[in-house]
Amino acid sequence: MSESPAEDDLSLRALMGRPDYLRYWLSRVASTLGVQIQSVALGWQVYAVARETMDVAQSAFFVGMIGLAAFIPMLLLALPAGETADRHDRKTILRLCYVGEILTALVLVAASHFGFATLPLLLGVAVAFGASRAFMGPAGTALGPMLVPRSLLPRAIALNSLAWQSASILGPAIGGILVAISPGLSYAAAAGLYLFALACVSGLRGNTQPEVNPGSRLALIKEGLSYVWSNRIVFGAISLDLVAVLLGGATALLPVFARDVLQVGPEGFGLLRAGPAIGATLVAVILARHPIRRFAGPVMFAGVAVFGLATIVFGLSTSLPLSVLALAVLGGADMLSVYVRQTLVQIVTPDAMRGRVAAVSGLFIGASNELGEFESGVVARFLGPVGAAVAGGVGAVMATALWARLFPDLRKADRLE
Repeated sequence: MSESPAEDDLSLRALMGRPDYLRYWLSRVASTLGVQIQSVALGWQVYAVARETMDVAQSAFFVGMIGLAAFIPMLLLALPAGETADRHDRKTILRLCYVGEILTALVLVAASHFGFATLPLLLGVAVAFGASRAFMGPAGTALGPMLVPRSLLPRAIALNSLAWQSASILGPAIGGILVAISPGLSYAAAAGLYLFALACVSGLRGNTQPEVNPGSRLALIKEGLSYVWSNRIVFGAISLDLVAVLLGGATALLPVFARDVLQVGPEGFGLLRAGPAIGATLVAVILARHPIRRFAGPVMFAGVAVFGLATIVFGLSTSLPLSVLALAVLGGADMLSVYVRQTLVQIVTPDAMRGRVAAVSGLFIGASNELGEFESGVVARFLGPVGAAVAGGVGAVMATALWARLFPDLRKADRLE
């Protein structure tokens, strides 16, 4: 039975009234906002430095290298980072990661101010930043459930997603304004946000030390991988997200659609970019107010199917309003499926295993985002952008049907409590 509005409001107040969770949530908002601002400034500065000696194509290549430079350390360190989050105090790990982010931002401030911002330096900072994020992801994901009772976990996950989506909308806009004044100012603002996040996490008072399972580091990593592989709900949810995003990565083609398909220019491109985030934010707000309690599996599969169908509509659309609407639906459906997946995975995973499971999940998500862009580009090379988007949407729908058959336990999952 669903909650009444009064009960719902009381639960939300109860969640935000928990000082440790509120500090944790504010740290996520601040750090995500800082990451977005820093990413915008770094991309702009890399392109500007490259254009001093290179043509447009070569310079664009180095902009793309930023994402790869940040992803490689995350790929290499994901499993050790997950094991670390299950062995050591999670608050301490986050504090060290925030210190690392502050140092990277300060290096960029100094390089911009004193004029030694070279491409090797900028890409090297991206690598260091990726290494810090590799440890932050599992520790931060595993820390959240330690700060709230199990009954409030679904609502907490929705609010965490809302924090990320809101910062993802505001961050690029703020970063664009600041970088127009000075890249150094953007990096300084990011450093200030990381410092605020560090202060919030340092203020946590509850126990943030996980119960450590016995065994060597390698044994614990193997145990985590074995758990993900053997638990059909966890593996099914994580792998479905990977396949759906991998196939349905139409957002990677937005510049092509804005310029050559819809012919709406940079203004239209901005609207297209905002579409998925707007839809995801609206759904996150609804879920924070009215969390899903029943029929978790069917809701998640429905979200992935709608994600695929919206991708098809976007690919076939020749109207900017319809395209933005399709992207908003796409983002909202993705938010719904991610919410259910994260809640299911965190509920069924023991606390002592959450760091390792979060590391595997983060690795899958990172791989799907990076490889999804690559897949969309390759398919677009042969089918064109419209064909690539439609094919990706069809593939996501087909994957939904296949995973529903391969993972009946996930399909039948019911309560998110």
